[in-house]
Amino acid sequence: MYSARAANAGASPFVLLTLAPFFWACNWIVGRGLSGDIPPFAMTFYRWLFALVILAPFALPRVRRDWPLLRARWKAMLLLGAIGIGSHNALAYLGLNYTTATNGVILNSFIPVMIVAFSWIFLRERLSSVQLAGIAISLTGVLTILSGGSLAALIAFRLNGGDLLIVLSMAMWSAYTIGLRWRPPTLDMITFLFAIACVGELVMLPFYIGEAMFGRPMIWTWSSITALVAVGLFSSVLAYIFWNRGVDQVGAPVAGLFVHLMPVFGIVLAWLVLDERLHAFHLIGIALILTGITITTRKARETIAAAPD
Repeated sequence: MYSARAANAGASPFVLLTLAPFFWACNWIVGRGLSGDIPPFAMTFYRWLFALVILAPFALPRVRRDWPLLRARWKAMLLLGAIGIGSHNALAYLGLNYTTATNGVILNSFIPVMIVAFSWIFLRERLSSVQLAGIAISLTGVLTILSGGSLAALIAFRLNGGDLLIVLSMAMWSAYTIGLRWRPPTLDMITFLFAIACVGELVMLPFYIGEAMFGRPMIWTWSSITALVAVGLFSSVLAYIFWNRGVDQVGAPVAGLFVHLMPVFGIVLAWLVLDERLHAFHLIGIALILTGITITTRKARETIAAAPD
């Protein structure tokens, strides 16, 4: 279970868990928009290479200090880096080459359900019936938005090869989220992220080399470089730190629900930036998502508020 005392030690975990999907929503748009210039394995490799460069000045002194902790938990670090940094990101970008961003977001919305299922199967963690109802309400809101309020559109939804890759990516992310409980509790968050990012880069290196040699090379443009730097900073460094800290404080099943905010941010950004229209089903879906999140996180918020400073 989460530590209420830890939750009082800094920014609200719910603010952090809200910012993380906002950065990831931007990342999905970039990943789909630049799929023609940046192949999927190159996207993953360079995204985290830029993230490591950004982290290095802050992380290296901490890594030297925390080396005994990293060495003691090296198996957990290898696993979390391989599934949370390497394979998860690569499978998502690869899937986006063969399916639409809309399909990707629809499938991504089942991550909270996967996290709850994995937590129950492997850790015997359970949510209350009220919290499960909150997840169901929020999921209904996501499906309302993405189907345009049309049941026929949901029935017509079909999986393709790219969708299956994204489902596998979701499973990796769900496993990573519940696996965060094996991070050493006293390990500095920047040390942890730097270490698993190094593991992820090593996992991705042979796939990136193979893609460049036998697939298609990356097309370097100022747009692609700028996008990779932005994704490295916001969708990698900040989003992962925020997500890891939020999961640490409220637990994986509750934190997972915040993934449902990704389509909400996408809709609002499209309305503000692209002058796209807001429809009634958008507002209904957003209301359902926020209601579900409020219901599911109520117990956690009450515990945090009651905890002594």
